Amino acid sequence: MDDTAANPTLASQDQVPFLEYPSQKRDDLNRRQCLIYLIPGNPGLVAYYEPFLKTLRQLLDEKEAKEGCRYAFHLYGRNLLGFVDEDHEPLFGTTTADGVRTAPFSLEEQIRCSCARVKEVSGSILRDGRAFDEVLLIGHSVGAYICLEIFNRHHHAVLSLAAKQDNPGPSLGNVNLKAGILLFPTISHIARSNSGQKLDLLRRTPFLDWSAHHVAKGFVNLCPPWLLGAIVRRVMGFPEHAAAATLRFLASRDGIWQALHMGKDEMRTITEEKWSEDLWEIQEAEDEVGDGGKGVAGTKFFLYFAEKDHWVADECRNDFIEKRRRHEKGSTRIVVDEERIPHAFCIHHSESMAEKVGVWIQDVAGV
Repeated sequence: MDDTAANPTLASQDQVPFLEYPSQKRDDLNRRQCLIYLIPGNPGLVAYYEPFLKTLRQLLDEKEAKEGCRYAFHLYGRNLLGFVDEDHEPLFGTTTADGVRTAPFSLEEQIRCSCARVKEVSGSILRDGRAFDEVLLIGHSVGAYICLEIFNRHHHAVLSLAAKQDNPGPSLGNVNLKAGILLFPTISHIARSNSGQKLDLLRRTPFLDWSAHHVAKGFVNLCPPWLLGAIVRRVMGFPEHAAAATLRFLASRDGIWQALHMGKDEMRTITEEKWSEDLWEIQEAEDEVGDGGKGVAGTKFFLYFAEKDHWVADECRNDFIEKRRRHEKGSTRIVVDEERIPHAFCIHHSESMAEKVGVWIQDVAGV
C-alpha cells in the first residue's frame, strides 16, 4: 500500500476488544484518580496481557487499602486495530466502489488511533463526567514506540495550548500525561535485530513482500483446529490465556495479514531516533497540565530491556542507554533484565513483570 494514499479500511471502534480493571476507590472524591493505559505489542492482542493486568490490579488494590494512600488506579488495555475481523470493514483486500483495495492499518494509523483513545478514555469512563487526574502509559515492544509517539504529540499539543489564549476545545494536550513505562521497547533500528533482519528481508523481497501473509494463512488453514491447538499448547507450551488468544488470532481472516503488514511498516519506520531531547525531560508546561503542578515528578520514563532480545539489537540498546546517561536534564530510569525474562513476557512471566511495574507506578505516584 502506498504510504501517501488514504486507507479506505474503516475502523469499528466499538468492536475493538479491551480489558478494564477499575479501582474499588474510583468514586472516592478525596483520591487522585489515575488511569493506567496499556498498549500491546505486535500482534496487538490485549488478551495476552490478562494475567499481567490481573496481577497488577491485585498489587494496586493492596496499595490503595493502606492508610494514607490518596490514589485510585484504574487499569485499561485495548487491542491495536485490525487484529480481529470485527473491528474493521470491509475486510482487507476488498475492492471498494472507487476501485481501491482496502489494506491493513499502518503503524501511523495505530498511533493516531491510540492518541485519540487515550484522550477519550481519560475523560469519559469515570462517573459524573470527571476526567482522570493523571494518566500513565504502559507500552510493550512496538507499544513502547507508540507510547513515545503519544508523549511526543502530547508535548506539542501542550505547547500549542499554552500559546493560545482562547480555548480550542478537547485536545490531547488537556490530558495530564505523567509517565511512561516501556517494557522490552523496540524504539530504534528494529531492522538491525535478529528477528528484524529476517522480517526486513521479507519486506525487501518483491514476491514475499505481497504474498507472505497469504502463504502463512494458507499453512494455518491446512492444519485442523485440533492440530493447531496441540502445537500451541504442547509444542510451544503456551498457558491457556496465551493459547486461546493465539488460536483466535490464527483463525481470524485478517489477523496474520495485519501483523505482517504492521511488522514490515515497523521496519521502515522505527529507525534512527527522531524525537527531540526535551521529550525525555519533564517540561514545566506539561507538569502543570491537569493538577497545577502538584503531582510527583521524579521520573518521566521507565524502560526495561532484556539482556538478550531478538527484537532489539544489543548495540542499539547500548547506544540508547549511553545517550540517555549523557542527557543531564533527562528523566529516565533504565533497567537491563538480569532474570532472563524474554521479550514476550506476557506468555509466562506476567506476575514477575507486574510486580516490577507496580513498584514503578508507586514511584510515579509517590505512594
